[in-house]
Amino acid sequence: MTATPKDYLKKFKTESNTRDPREYERRLLLDTYRTFGCESGIPTFRYSLIDGVSEGFLVNPTVIDARTDITTQLLSDDGYAVMQPTEEGHEEESSFFQSDFEKKFFSEKTNVVFCQTFLENALRDPLTGEVGKTIVFTVSQNHAAKITQMLNEMADKLIPGKYNSDFAMQVTSLVQGSQLMTVNFANNNLGGTGNFDPLYRTSKTRVCVTVGMMTTGYDCTDILNICLMRPIFSPSDFIQMKGRGTRKHSFSEMYIDKDLKNRFAGVVKETFRLFDFFAVCEYFEEKFNYNQVLKLPVRINEKGLPGQPLPIPQIFETFDPDKVLSFKEQFIGLEGMKIDRMFFQRFEEQVKDNPVVVENLEAGNWELLLDYINREILNKPEDYFTLDKLRQSVRIDRRLTLREIVEKIFGIIPRFKSKDELLDEEFEKFIADFKPSTVDDIIALKYFFKAYITDDVVRNIIEKKEYTALNINPTFNIADFKAVPKEWRNRIPEYVKDYVPLNKFLS
Repeated sequence: MTATPKDYLKKFKTESNTRDPREYERRLLLDTYRTFGCESGIPTFRYSLIDGVSEGFLVNPTVIDARTDITTQLLSDDGYAVMQPTEEGHEEESSFFQSDFEKKFFSEKTNVVFCQTFLENALRDPLTGEVGKTIVFTVSQNHAAKITQMLNEMADKLIPGKYNSDFAMQVTSLVQGSQLMTVNFANNNLGGTGNFDPLYRTSKTRVCVTVGMMTTGYDCTDILNICLMRPIFSPSDFIQMKGRGTRKHSFSEMYIDKDLKNRFAGVVKETFRLFDFFAVCEYFEEKFNYNQVLKLPVRINEKGLPGQPLPIPQIFETFDPDKVLSFKEQFIGLEGMKIDRMFFQRFEEQVKDNPVVVENLEAGNWELLLDYINREILNKPEDYFTLDKLRQSVRIDRRLTLREIVEKIFGIIPRFKSKDELLDEEFEKFIADFKPSTVDDIIALKYFFKAYITDDVVRNIIEKKEYTALNINPTFNIADFKAVPKEWRNRIPEYVKDYVPLNKFLS
């Protein structure tokens, strides 16, 4: 069992002579799918963030994508270009990119903008109004120290004397007692107890600034903000960092007073804010190649390559002013992020790469194509692809057919339509054929039409003509039924039986 399985042997062909054997050995040691006997790349059982959110155990983030003038340039293909003097006394252009931030490229004013943007937009504790508990991920220990100092100075200006430099704490491996600090933060006594409300238990320290210590296996349910003040290129790291905010939490549990605990019992965590200052979410949604082949690092000796001195790293610090250039808020729905939807993509790759499928698709042989996928790709023990799992992975509110899935994979349809969209289409066909007389009729007919198709209880009542049962039916009651003109009460069920396939409307 593992929280974030890693497939380091993906697309690695051991028979190829061009592969470095060391690369295969390294991947073999890191590959958790192989370790647990799931060589196909599909775990025996998986429970994703999407599953946890849809079943009410976890929450999805609200992404705050904020980019400054400077980070926008660092993120661009051309990078942040500067003129730097050479040893010969000339100037030449150098470019810096997001991976250089706080390593070769330094901008204090950009860090100030990060901290200001966070403080102005952070989710607040719903019962005290103070900044919700937060984890900030930074580039390095030095960067963490800078951010911690900035946040404390800003917090003291906002509320003088409230935190006494305990608003933010650096929690990194070089800080003595850092492991205990993570425990205290989860237990709501880091820096002491917050003094906004003496009856409410919460940490005085509101922000832990770290590099990687609090990335994995850290359980602090009342985290309301995650700040990515660094670029991230590893999908495993991204999943882990994002995961720190997904735990559900009931804020009333932090009250010592029983009456207050009962009074605010319904105040629960419904989302958390994921501050993304380096377009990390966009990178993993649109740009990251999930099938990339990892390369071994090139080995060089201590003296560098033969005949060449070790390169001198270029370091640049800018004192140019910086400001927020773009700010976008996006709530992540039940469909999750792309990184959470990889099961469907793996099936998509197999179908697209299969020559038999492609050949039958081009020839329009749908019957042969679907039969082949059912026989040769679905329900195989090495992959465990099933229609039910594929339907779940795309989080649609109805049953999908295999044909729809194939059409979506090959771009024949742009997306899967929701249950309500399909119902609207079916009803439009119905009124085009029968043309009801008034708008009032259409509204009542549409409600009956949809209820009859989607609700098997309503359908059973109508078919058995046990109309009195509608008096206690919550979804479609006797008043709704009486609003339907008499001549339509039989016509709609007959039409649905003749022309509407009910299977695709099932959940």
